[in-house]
This record gives sequence, structure tokens and C-alpha cells, in this order.
Amino acid sequence: MCLPVCILGLALWSSPALASCDKLLPASGALGDETSLPSRLVTPDDLLELRDIGQPDSALFEAQSPLAISPDGKRLAFVMTRADPEANSQCRALVVIDLAGGREPQALDRGGEFPIMKAPQRGVLYRLGLPVTVTPVWSPDGRWIAYLRRDHGTTQLWRARSDGSGAQVMTHSAVDIEDFTWSPEQRRWIFAATPGLREAARQIDREGNSGWLNDVRMVPNVGARPLLPATLKREVFALNLESRPESGPENWKIEAASEAERALLKARDTALPSARFAEGRRAWAEHLTPNPYSGLRLLAEDRAGKTVICRSEDCSGSLSNIWWEAGGRSLIFLRREGWNRGQMGLFRWVPGQSKPRRILLTGDLLHGCVLAVAALICTSENAVMPRRIVSISLRDGAQRLIFDPNPEFGHLRLGTVTRLTWRNDKSLPAWGDLVLPPDYRPGTRLPMIITQYHSDGFLRGATGDEYPIHAFAARGFAVLSLERPPLFGSDRSDLRNWEEVFAASIKDWADRRSLLSSMVTGIDQVIARGFVDPARIGITGLSDGASEARFALVNTRLFAAAAISSCCTDTNAMMNAGGSGFADAMHAAGYPKTIEDNRAFWAPYSMALSARRMDRPLLMQLADSEMGLGLETFTALREAGQPVEMYVFPDETHNKWQPAHRKAIYQRNLDWFGFWLQGKVDPDPTKTSQYERWQAMKAALLAKGVTP
Repeated sequence: MCLPVCILGLALWSSPALASCDKLLPASGALGDETSLPSRLVTPDDLLELRDIGQPDSALFEAQSPLAISPDGKRLAFVMTRADPEANSQCRALVVIDLAGGREPQALDRGGEFPIMKAPQRGVLYRLGLPVTVTPVWSPDGRWIAYLRRDHGTTQLWRARSDGSGAQVMTHSAVDIEDFTWSPEQRRWIFAATPGLREAARQIDREGNSGWLNDVRMVPNVGARPLLPATLKREVFALNLESRPESGPENWKIEAASEAERALLKARDTALPSARFAEGRRAWAEHLTPNPYSGLRLLAEDRAGKTVICRSEDCSGSLSNIWWEAGGRSLIFLRREGWNRGQMGLFRWVPGQSKPRRILLTGDLLHGCVLAVAALICTSENAVMPRRIVSISLRDGAQRLIFDPNPEFGHLRLGTVTRLTWRNDKSLPAWGDLVLPPDYRPGTRLPMIITQYHSDGFLRGATGDEYPIHAFAARGFAVLSLERPPLFGSDRSDLRNWEEVFAASIKDWADRRSLLSSMVTGIDQVIARGFVDPARIGITGLSDGASEARFALVNTRLFAAAAISSCCTDTNAMMNAGGSGFADAMHAAGYPKTIEDNRAFWAPYSMALSARRMDRPLLMQLADSEMGLGLETFTALREAGQPVEMYVFPDETHNKWQPAHRKAIYQRNLDWFGFWLQGKVDPDPTKTSQYERWQAMKAALLAKGVTP
């Protein structure tokens, strides 16, 4: 039977290894060996080629964990990735480790493409550039591990033998398999797909013969072709694992899932933390006010089925995960707390008791935690330590290292990292992690790079991963990695939805002014401590960070050079290149229409309107899908004779995902700030033309009486 999703069961077994990814696993013997490699400074490649487990962006706190514990509680499965910039690819493998430690990790399957996340926005699907988190699922007997893998542009359902003897593709769908789980009797796989996407794409092809209507589906910045709709029905199917011999030629039996089976996947689609005990009792979090940014509170059902609320302050705020302990008497939960949520607390609460008991308070960032026997298994990281897998005792919070995917990183020399805290002029809390070079001499005033807009976990490349923080420090820069204060309006109980909060944040550029106040306060702290030369400060950013960088350039003279990764919200570009759907949403929030006299609105923010005085060197490294938004600003700066340079990267998204591009971006950002803030020129002959252009920019500034 071939349902609309068109799935065929084929017994295809993956190859045991890919030669180009032979360094995906840590070298044998590297675990725990701290003396085999000499100590040296961090390079861009060290950061680019880190092995990743889960979402690389540490600021993304998502409900889905990348970790899966075996039924016997002895092993852990996950998908590990490593960028290969030379091949411009991502090495991927399904890996199993022993929770007790002592054995080398085992790759059960290698291969697959980077699975780019697509998200609904204004009725259409956008590629974001972030990876889809793949969570393996063990069979009840522990013999198999199921997972999603993408090949030839489509994501399929696979399974691998847990003993490492092979992996098998289970579906050949024309559209992506989006989610899956076991059925209650554990004989069927329940999986979801959106078959209508295939016909929708064909309809757009046919429509092109008579011309595409420029409506909300069209986003000129992304391309002329209308985007696929985000409103199509997701359908759920069942694959009967007992319907064919393990190696026989017959097709697996595919049929529509039952209502109860569909509910299994629906229950996983919750945006807020929740947990369900085996007997059906629930625990969940809900917002304290209608404001979607408001804090959460913890609720649970007691043994009588009555809802009880934990009213302790420790049970409210930024709750990230909830679990029932064995026996169902108590709940375990994780909470972000402290100054601007810069720490994590682990608690136990017995529903009905007035207060929870703290198990752990840590400055390390914990992600993807799953409940094991008397422990949580989590990924853990901090400013100078890339992500590792640890076990956390539920008795006393003691931590034990299970697996370090990047043992080589321990041989690198890093500078000191100091967390500075402050409040801005609206009394909102913020912080910045100040990174100094490994060989910093007290009393030396350094050039400094500002990175934005989150500073959670390991300091890799800031939000968007384009500004290599520790590599900058290794080249003699101080780096202030900023964590933004709470969004302006996020604490207002009278705001009822995202749209109202957004409108409040842009009124009189309230959030931009809040962020600038925070940034200036942090910079002043660093200058006052004597670490930084105030005449040699550079600013960077992607997305909201790029927006704030531009606002800072228009409204201050603090910065000697800038680099941005996305551009630009400006007088006409966003309404034209963003498309009618985007324009309508912005107008509803308070942005003026193109036909209106909007100069007064845009004056505090527009680089195009301020082009004649924007004499700070600006590097723009943009995705091709966002270039259109940047043309108004770039053209205005160029016409004004300002030092601006734009690079455009093909087949890229808001978050750039191709390793070769990220390597080029890393290197150019290092070169750019090295030139403007340190007066350095890389003697690499392939960069001769780059420095000739930059020298010409500097000469033009000097001719105008501007000292770069």
C-alpha cells in the first residue's frame, strides 16, 4: 500500500564509514589523556571543527533532548556532528556510549546531510539555517535504535543495530519524515509527514507558466518563487514492524495511524515544560500572566487527581524541564535563575509541600537533560569548556563526566573570562563575559570586540556563530560577550500576545534604547577597569545583534569599526524586499508605510538616512537570501563615499550553515578588525587585493580628516 506520503520499505544498509569523516569520533585513547598534545593558542579551525551534540546555539533552550537512554539504563545514544570546512559538509554519526564510562564511543551509522530547520512565519515556511534536533529512539529490547537521517534532500526514518552491525533505511518518502515514536504495544512506529507539500510545490511550478502572483507567499528577499505554505495538514502514519521478515523483499505495511496513535505525537508538540507519570498524572508549567514572555509557575496533579500549585518563588520564573521521579511521589525540575537567569538550579518538589528542595546550583549551562536511575544525564558547558555529557546525582547534585566529545580542546591555551553584571537605565539586569588574551599583561589597554546578543554556555562565535571569541582573544583582543537584558515590555502583564509585546518594544525604539544603554554601561565598566583602549572598540552582530550594532553606530561614536551578519531594517528595504506579508505585520506593529512621511520615525535608526556621517568602517557578510534587505543601506553608504564592504554567500539562510562559508566569515572578521583596530596586515598573498581595498578606504578617510 502506498499512501500519499509514498513510503516504500527497502532493505538498504549503510556503509560502515565515510573516509572524509574519519575524525568525527575522538581519537582512540584521547579520552582522559591530558599530556599527548602540546599546549597552543586557539585557531578559528578549533572552533569550527568542534564536535556538537544537539543544537550548537547554546542560547536555544528547547524541550527536545538529543539524548536517548537505553531500556536497561546502561547506554546512551545521540547524533554527533562535526563541520568539515574543506569539504563544505557536516560529518554526522549515530553514536552510542556506556553510561558507566571506560569504553570508547561507537559509531553505529555515519553519513547524512545537514537537516535544516524550517519554521512557519506569516503563513509560509522559511529555512532558518539551524539544524533539526534528532533524538534517537531505542527499541524496547535494546536491539535497535531508530532515528531520522537526511539524504538526497529528504529526511527518512532509519534504524541501526545497537551492536554496531549495520543500519537500515526504513522509508523512502517523497517528503520529509518530521517526527516519530513507538506505539504503546511497541510493535509499530508512528511517524508524521506533510504529504501535501509535494503537490503544493507542483502547483507553484504550474502557476509559474502563467506568472506567479505577488502575494503573501512571495518574499523577494528570499527569491521570486513563492514559498511553500505552512498551513498544510500534517498527517500521521503507522509502520508495522511485524509485517515483513527482517531481510525479506516485501514492503513494510504502512497505514494511517489510529486516533490514539496520532495523540502520541500531538502530546510531544508542547511549547512549555510538561511531564506525565505512567499512571497518567500530569505536571506542567503555565505562564503567570497572558504576556508570552512572562515567567512560569509549576503545577501538578496529586494522587487524588487534584491540581496543586507550587507557590514558592523557586517554582516560578524560567522553568526549562520537568520530570516525575520513579514512584510518582516527587518532581524534579530545572530552573534558570540568578542575575538575568545566568545560573541553573535543580530542584525536587513533592506536590502538596510548600517549597521544593534545591539539589544543585551551577553557573554551567545544562541542556538536553534526560532522567536516568537516580541521576540526570545532561550536556554541560561553560565559557571556556565546550559541551560535554555529564551525570548529575539527584541525591546531592554531584557531577560525573561521562563523555567529552572534544578532549583535544583541553590542550588549548585560553584567556581568563570574567562575568561582569550591571543594570541599564531602565533598571533591567544584563551581563557581559569579558575575555582577555592568554598572555594579557596587567595595565595594557587592548582593542576590544563587542559580540551580541546572548552569552550562554561556551563562548564560541556569539549568536549566529560568526565572531570567533576565543580566536579574537588569541590574537590580542579583549572581547565583551554581551547577554541582552530582558525584552522591553516582557514584564508588562497588560500585554497579551507576541504582537502587543513587539509593538511596545518598537515604540520610540524602546528596546533598541534599552539595549544601547546596557551596552554602553558594560563598556564603561571595562574601560574603567583599565583593560581597553576606548578609541579601539569594534562592534558585531547577527539578527537582533546586527540591528543593535546599527542603532549604536547611528546614535554613538563609541566604535571604531563594525561587522554585521544581517542587514537591514531601513526606510524602504524591509517593506519592499521583505514582501507584503512581512510589510503588513510590521505596519500592524507600528512601522510606517512607504507612502507615508516616515523620516522622523526612521531618523534614530536608519543608516541610509545617516549615511553622510556613517564614517566607521563597516563589513557586511550576508546570506544571499537576505542580501535584498541590505541593498538600501549599502547603496547609501557607498554613494556617501563611506568605508563599506559587502560579501554575499550563496544558498545561505539567516543562520549561515555551510562550514566553508563560516570559515571564510571567521577569517575575514579576524582580518577586518585586525586591520582597523590593530593595524595588522596578513602577508598571505591571496589576501593582497583585500588589503589594497581596505588601505584605499583608510586613505579616503584620512583625506576627509577622519582618523580611522
